[in-house]
Amino acid sequence: MSAALPTSGREWHLVARPHGWPKAEDFALREAPVAAPAEGRVLVRNLHFSVDPYMRGRMNDVKSYTPPFKLDHPMEGGAVGEVIASNAEGIAVGDHVLHGLGWREYADVPAQHAVKVDPDLAPLSAYLGVLGMTGLTAYAGLFEVASFKEGDAVFVSGAAGAVGSQVGQMAKLKGASRVIGSAGSDEKVKLLVEEYGFDAAFNYKNGPVAEQLRAAAPDGIDVYFDNVGGEHLEAAISSLHVHGRATICGMIAQYNATEPTPAPRNLALVIGKRLRLQGMLVGDHAALQPQFVQEVAGWLASGELKYRETVVEGIENGFDAFLGLMRGENTGKMIVSLV
Repeated sequence: MSAALPTSGREWHLVARPHGWPKAEDFALREAPVAAPAEGRVLVRNLHFSVDPYMRGRMNDVKSYTPPFKLDHPMEGGAVGEVIASNAEGIAVGDHVLHGLGWREYADVPAQHAVKVDPDLAPLSAYLGVLGMTGLTAYAGLFEVASFKEGDAVFVSGAAGAVGSQVGQMAKLKGASRVIGSAGSDEKVKLLVEEYGFDAAFNYKNGPVAEQLRAAAPDGIDVYFDNVGGEHLEAAISSLHVHGRATICGMIAQYNATEPTPAPRNLALVIGKRLRLQGMLVGDHAALQPQFVQEVAGWLASGELKYRETVVEGIENGFDAFLGLMRGENTGKMIVSLV
């Protein structure tokens, strides 16, 4: 056990369920006591935590694939930090671990839910993104769910985000014939082509998505990786070849909607084209983790796979970071750093 543990730390609580866009008064940054860990647990000083689009769904009190955040309790999410007290075998003070109790300065974590990570293999924040949940989402969603094969033409929506930017690069590394991305600013479009090596990209705010996609992929697409839903999914269905596959990973276009959003109006094309549209949750693909870390760490070391992070400093800015993410103000993974 370590000496001189902190007696308290700050944590973000959800205090009201947002209607539409989350507001500052729906959240509170509160001081909470910190104690030595009980048997089988470790106390972690969080260094970085993740904010992700899926967290918006957990703020609603609706039945879903994951329980909603409880009111007046700390929110959860990916975090990486340093163990400052351990009451568990196999994890020592000074070890760095990845766990699911973010949105707070200090986390009391069951040892079986803490995964040791190597700060020499990659920067610690990378375990929240390119080497973490978002990276595995891209890897599993492209290779396992969408059954990507060499020569496929791939379209990615939300392509400058943490998941989308990895999907496009992984497709290129595995021999895609063409990779097209959409993003929400001309600056992000430039990044996709110049830094990430996409063959084409467009700003979805500059005109109808279907027209821009046809111009960027005149010969059609084989795979669509969907982070946005709505108009993007409709456009992709029009451009997909017979036996095309779509991984439905996110629908950020409707996360804050208070009215039903129009569904793709061309779903009947799914029949004639024999399309496969498959939803995905990264938790179903944990078996791929060792293969994923080995392959992606290699691509990172060689410089073949590039990634961006948008880092917001200070726990007090956690809510602002989340809101910025929902507005698309991030490029790559949005991280809150407490270092």
